[in-house]
Order: sequence, then structure tokens, then C-alpha cells
Amino acid sequence: MSLNHDSKHPKYMGLTGRPLNLAISIVATTGFLLFGYDQGVMSGIISADPFMTYFPETYNDSTWQGFVTAIYEIGCFIGSIFILMFGDKIGRRRAMIMGAFIMILGVAIQVSSVKGHAATAQFIIGRTVTGVGNGINTSVIPSYQAECSKTKNRGLLICIEGGVIAFGTLIAYWIDYGCTYGPPDLTWRFPIAFQVVFGLIVLIAPFWLPESPRWLLTRDRSDEATRVIAALRGLSIHDDETQLEVNIIMDSIRASGHKGGNTPFSALFTGGKTQHFRRMMLGASAQFFQQIGGCNAVIYYFPLLFENSIGQNHNMSLILGGVNMIVYSIFATVSWFIIERAGRRKLFLIGTVGQCLSMVLVFACLIPGDPNSAKGAAVGLFTYIAFFGATWLPLPWLYPAEVNPIKTRAKANAVSTSSNWLFNFTIVMITPVMLDHIGWATYLVFALINAGFFPIIYFFYPETKKRSLEEVDLIFAKGFLENMGYVQASKELPLLDERGIEQMSREYGFVSDDEEAGQLKEARFGEKEGDLATNAGGMMA
Repeated sequence: MSLNHDSKHPKYMGLTGRPLNLAISIVATTGFLLFGYDQGVMSGIISADPFMTYFPETYNDSTWQGFVTAIYEIGCFIGSIFILMFGDKIGRRRAMIMGAFIMILGVAIQVSSVKGHAATAQFIIGRTVTGVGNGINTSVIPSYQAECSKTKNRGLLICIEGGVIAFGTLIAYWIDYGCTYGPPDLTWRFPIAFQVVFGLIVLIAPFWLPESPRWLLTRDRSDEATRVIAALRGLSIHDDETQLEVNIIMDSIRASGHKGGNTPFSALFTGGKTQHFRRMMLGASAQFFQQIGGCNAVIYYFPLLFENSIGQNHNMSLILGGVNMIVYSIFATVSWFIIERAGRRKLFLIGTVGQCLSMVLVFACLIPGDPNSAKGAAVGLFTYIAFFGATWLPLPWLYPAEVNPIKTRAKANAVSTSSNWLFNFTIVMITPVMLDHIGWATYLVFALINAGFFPIIYFFYPETKKRSLEEVDLIFAKGFLENMGYVQASKELPLLDERGIEQMSREYGFVSDDEEAGQLKEARFGEKEGDLATNAGGMMA
């Protein structure tokens, strides 16, 4: 559609500027609220007598309980692989709609299980289908949010997404607990069915939201992308700032060779000044570390840990699990207030130290084997979830969305999310078995793993706070071209405005081989508004 047929101040959902950005954030956040809910909902169900009676394979069998819970992560892994293969083609918005629909379908399969008619098999299939939808959503939502946000609040918005996972888990825990006082079927059917409420929001609302402007530009849909940028910024489509942002993004796309919007898998393994492979591994390692640090050993099995390791009854374990989730949710909001002040690196390092020491406290208090000492282990579980909620919960969702360039962002984020779900499955599957066989040494293993994160983060994770997505490209170009560490490059590169980004991009040779782009840049500062829009439109057609 031509710009000439559009409003000069385009709107979506009847909104523009800040209200439109808020609507996008609400939908994106609801997607992660649904993720958190589904992550926590099995914790209070899996060891409840009504559930184990209805699905007899799970009755007091830790391997089956682990499998029924963890098969969800395999579905999530499949969903993230789908985005890895087709995410560039279908776009961010349609992927969200698809993911929500698949999740709702999976819920319907689970709650319609009939006892005595392969109920456990049907439940497992439903869990897997729901996981596929969640894998799609978690792979695409952070990219969508990052690509629609302003630099100054991108970190906050994605941290809110990540933090809301804790609130979803909190809601699931207390709904689980409340349903234990109802009829046997209510104990598990209602908590699982309730997630449809969140799924419908993620399914329906995106029909009226804009697509990611960066994705649109990779597909040569420049008129539509200009409308979206104008709407997101609350500006006219012919405003100088709108045109400047369009052209900076186009420069980034040209520099990465992202023509036609389809990135070959081989691009993920390239180096040079774009450092695609390094950046993919940074994002994937953050998700990998989040899982093997033991978070889901605490989140999924908190009631079981209290029953088996600390000796509480089932009812008290559920109550303590719910209280732990309140602590989790409170601390999950901490990053919202400090993410742009403290930065990503500091929060990663603080969280790593806190998680490591918490696990040390847990295993040290479990060694004596008496109930009084075990209460100290409970304190360690609470401090672990506090540190995790404030740091490692949101950061691995933010970091890959920031650190990867536009060319590989969809595929690299899908690789990161695949890493998350693959090791999420591993930890959820082996935790009950580890607790059965090695007891307190389970927490020693997690303590040692967390200790190993510190040097890797310190030496290899560059800071991205207050940086535009295009500035992050320049950090890696600076490190490569000037033969310095990328952490050092992030410290030495000054904060740049849009014209500074443009100048630095030219200096590093990102656009020097594109004569047409150079001509446009020379013209953009001197031409009249109408001529500027005409040239930009012709250039991007």
C-alpha cells in the first residue's frame, strides 16, 4: 500500500505513540504470564492423590512424575525449532497468534482426558501440544518487543516480560492450592483449563497490532514499516525522525546482507565484524545457564522438595510453595527498577553469586539429616528464588534479543530458546531421580555449576544497557576491527545518537559499499520534507 493513501499519523487499535507501545507490551507480557502459569501449574498437581489416582502411572513414581511434567519442555523445544526454521517467513505477529492457538488446543486435549481410555497418553500428548505453542511464543515475543521498543525502555519492557513469568507461576501455585479443597476432578482440570484466559488475549489482540517494523523492512515492505514506525513513535510518516529511523534500520539490514528477509542457517556460524556465531552463543549460553543453575529444580518441585528433603506434609508443602512464589514474584520486580542503571553484566554476576551461595546453604543444612537443620535448607531455597527472580529470570530473555543482529535475530533467538527448553527438560526430568539417589548432593552439584558461570560472564558478556540494537552491532565491529575484547569494546564505545550511529557505521564500512545508501544519507539532511520522503520511498521500494 502506498504512503499516499495512508493517514499522515497512522494508528493501530486506534492508538499511536505511548498508548500503542503499552498495548504491545500488555500482549507480550500476557504471553509470558501464560508461560509462567504453565510452568508452575503442575507443581501442585503432580503429587496430589486425585491426579495420581486418575493417571495411575504417576502414582508415587518419581520417574513418571518427572516425565509427565517434563514432556512439556520437549513440546516447547519443538516450537522453538519451528521458529528457527520458519520464523523469518511468517513474521512475529502471526507466530504469536499461531502459538496461542496451539496452546489452547493443547489445553483442550489435556482437560478432556477420560479415565480408563489411555488418559495418561492423552494428557502427555496435550502437554506436548501446549508446549509447542509456548515454544513458538517464547521464541518470538522477546524479538517482537525488542524490535518495537525505544532504546531507553527496551530493557525494562523485556525485563517486565521475564518478571511476569514469576507472577504466572504464583497464580498457578495458589489456584492449585485452592482447588485441593474441591472435588477430585477440580484439583487438576480447573488449574489446567484456566490458562485459556491468558491464551485468548495472546490469540485475539495481535490481529489489530502492527508487525515488527524491522521484520517488515527485511521483507521489502518499506511503506508498511514506515507507517508502523510513525505509529510507534507518535509521529507523521514524513517526519524527519521517522525517515531517519527507517534508513538506519535499512543500513543495518544492508550491512548484514539480510536481503529478502530469509537468513540461511550458515549465517549463524559466521564471524568477521558482524560476529554472528559469537553473538548467537552468548544468547544461547545465557538461556543454557539459566536452566542448569537449578531454577526449575526449585520452581517445579518446591512442594516435593519440602516433603522429601525437609519432611513437611503435603498441605504445608503447598502453602510454603505458595509463599515462596510470593517471594519469587516480589523479587522478580527488582530488575524493573535497576536494569538500566546496574546493567546486564552486573545483574548476571550478582545473581550468579547469590544462587551459588544459596545452594551451598541448602546442601550444608541437609547433610546432618535432622529436621532442625533442614529448616536452614528452606531458607536457602527462599534466598535462591529471590536472587533468581531478580536476575536470572528476566535477563536470559532480554540478552539474546539485544545481542543478536537483525539478520540472525529470529534464528539466533530460536536457538537460544531451544537451548532453554532442552535443558529445562533435562533438569526437570533428572531432579526427582537425583533427589532419590544422591539427596543433599543434588544441591552441591547446582552450587558448583553456578560457580562456573562467574568467569564466563565476567570475561565474555559485553554490556548492552542504554544501547540501540544498531549500536550493539557497532560494539562487535569495534572489537573485531580493533582487535580487542568485546567486553572492552562495549566499555570504550561511547553512547551514540542516531547520527552518531550513522557516522560510526560508515567508519566501520557497514555502508561504504552501498553508493545509493550514501547518496541518500547526504541528501537526508538538506532536502525538503517532501523530497526526503520521496527519495526514501524510492530507495526502499
